[in-house]
Amino acid sequence: MAVILSSTIAVLLLIGFWVKSRKNRRELEEHSITPEALYALLASHSDVLVFDVRQPLDLLADSEIIPGATRLSPKEVIQNPSLIPKEKDSVVYCTCPSDETSQTILHRALALKFFQIKFLKGGLEAWKAKGYPVEPYNKPFRLDTGT
Repeated sequence: MAVILSSTIAVLLLIGFWVKSRKNRRELEEHSITPEALYALLASHSDVLVFDVRQPLDLLADSEIIPGATRLSPKEVIQNPSLIPKEKDSVVYCTCPSDETSQTILHRALALKFFQIKFLKGGLEAWKAKGYPVEPYNKPFRLDTGT
């Protein structure tokens, strides 16, 4: 009897994880944008805000930014999400494997009902791989490594 109960619980847990995983993937797909789509938006002069949310060490290693983007520390955004306007279309990007920092910011923003936010798939590397413009980032920033 205990084996059947344990097996049933295990199956239910697996189903729960599977459902949550599918929901997360759907949410990420719904709130992502390709470099091509972002470039087209920016070229059409759409009113979209772009935020570079790379970790400070990543910015130090590659001090370029998408033209018109605003640099925000991931730590500051997580502590104060209102740095990204809730009522404006916004895109965040990073250079982390699997867009980890962007997705962390995205999840925090969505939990706070910021529904006009997307993350750039592949981040700055995907943008540059398409040959889209970047500009030097020369403003000072803190090297704290906390997220």
